[in-house]
Amino acid sequence: MSSSATAKAPAPEQPGRRPQFGALDRYFKISERGSTLPREVRGGFATFFAMAYIIVLNPIILGSAKDMYGNQLDNAQLVTATAISAAFSTLLMGVIGNVPIALAAGLGVNTVVALQLAPRMSWADAMGMVVLAGFVVMLLVATGLRERVMNAVPFGIRKAIAIGIGLFVLLIGLVDSGFVTRIPDAANTTVPLQLGVGNQLHGWPVLVFALGVLLTFALLIRKVPGAILISIVAMTVVAVVIHAVADVKSWGLTTPEWPGNPFAAPDFGLVGQVSLFGGFEKVGVLTGVLFVFTVLLSCFFDAMGTIMGISDEAKLTDAQGQMPGMNKVLFIDGIAVAAGGASSSSATTCFVESTAGVGEGARTGLANVVTGLLFTVALFLTPVATMVPSQAATPALVAVGFLILAGNIKEIDWNDWSIAIPAFVTMLTMPFTFSITTGIGLGFITYAVLRLATGRAKGVPAAMWAVAAVFVFYYLMPALGLA
Repeated sequence: MSSSATAKAPAPEQPGRRPQFGALDRYFKISERGSTLPREVRGGFATFFAMAYIIVLNPIILGSAKDMYGNQLDNAQLVTATAISAAFSTLLMGVIGNVPIALAAGLGVNTVVALQLAPRMSWADAMGMVVLAGFVVMLLVATGLRERVMNAVPFGIRKAIAIGIGLFVLLIGLVDSGFVTRIPDAANTTVPLQLGVGNQLHGWPVLVFALGVLLTFALLIRKVPGAILISIVAMTVVAVVIHAVADVKSWGLTTPEWPGNPFAAPDFGLVGQVSLFGGFEKVGVLTGVLFVFTVLLSCFFDAMGTIMGISDEAKLTDAQGQMPGMNKVLFIDGIAVAAGGASSSSATTCFVESTAGVGEGARTGLANVVTGLLFTVALFLTPVATMVPSQAATPALVAVGFLILAGNIKEIDWNDWSIAIPAFVTMLTMPFTFSITTGIGLGFITYAVLRLATGRAKGVPAAMWAVAAVFVFYYLMPALGLA
C-alpha cells in the first residue's frame, strides 16, 4: 500500500532473502514482490469473505426482474452462474495476470441488464449484449486503446481515483452493515442518508459491525498479521452466537447460522443461454448499439478505476505509475465481461473489495487463486459460503478505506488547481453517486475543461480529450432522446 498505509501493512521481505516455495514462488513472484505464502492465503480469504455477498445479491437483482415475455431467471441457477463466473474469472486473473484483483458479477451493470435491457428483449438477448460488450473491450485492448487511455491519466487524478475508491468502499461498508441507511423518498427530505434507523442505532447486527471496526483498527495499529481476516472470522463467530441466543429478526442478506444442510448441488441451467444478435431485432440497431455502449462504458471505467487503485495500493506500479503487464490484465477483464454474459450472471468485472486482500498483504495472483478456489467450493457449499453476515465482513472495507485515503491524499499537488479540482471532483463524486464510472467521467471532463480554460490544452493527451468527449456524449444521451 502507499506510504502511510504501509506503516500499518505487513513489512516487505528483506532484499536478498532466499526465495520461498520453489516453483510457486518463482511463478507468482511472491518473494520478489515482498510477500509471503501466508499473506497471499490470508489475502485470498479476506477478499472472498468481503465479496461473497455477491453470490446472494446478484441473484436477487437479476431474479427480481422480468424480460419482455414475463420470464424470470431461476434463483438457484443464478447462484451457480454467479459463483462459476467469479471462480473462472478470478482464477484466470490470478494465474495469467498475476495480480490480486478478484472478479465477479458487477453491481451497477447487473442493474442495467435487469432494468434497461431485459424488459425490452429476452434474457438470452440481454446476456448476448453483455457478451458483445466483452468482445469490444477485448478489441480495445488488442488495439492498445484501453492501455493508452489509462496511461494518459495524470498522476494526481490517478491518486484521486484510488482515494475515491477508498471512500466508495468505506460508504459500501457503512451502508451494507446497516450503520448508515437510506432515507426513503416518501420522507420528502433532501437528506439521503441517516445513522441507523431514525438516526439511532438499534439491534445486535449493528453492534457486531461497530465491534468489528474497532477490533480491525486495534489489530492494525498493533500490526497483528492477518488483522482483517482475524476480525472477519472473530465477528462471524460472535454473530453466530448472538443469533443463537438472541431474537434477531434480520441480518440483511445473510443469516449467521450453521445451515441444516451445508451442501447444495450446482445447477448450470443458465450457462450458455445467450443470443448474440437477437436483441438488435427487438429494439433496432441504434438502440442496440447504445445498450452495448452503456454496458461497455460501465465495465470499461469501473474496471479501469479499480485496477489503477488496487495496483497502486499493492505497489505493483513503476516510477511512472504504470503497471507492467497491464495489457494482459485488461484483456482478461474483457474475457471476464464476456464470460459473465455467457453464464447469464451479467458482466463480470474487477471488484473493489479486492482491497481487503491487499490490506492483508496480498501482492500476487496467488491470492486470486485462493479466492477463485473458494468461489469454486461455494458452488457446492453455498449455504456455508453465505453464512458470513455483512456486519462481520464490512469492517474490512471501512479499514481499507482509511488506509487508501491516508496513503494517497498527500500525493496530490493541491497547489495546482487544474489538477486539484478535477481530483476533488473525482474522489467525491464516486461515493456520492455510488459509481466509480461517474467519478472518473466527471473528473476527466473537469480536467479537460480547466486545462482548456487556463490555456494549457496542449499538455492534455489526445486520449484524455477523446474519453472526455465520450463521457459528454454519454451524459447528453437522455437529453438527445438516445437513452
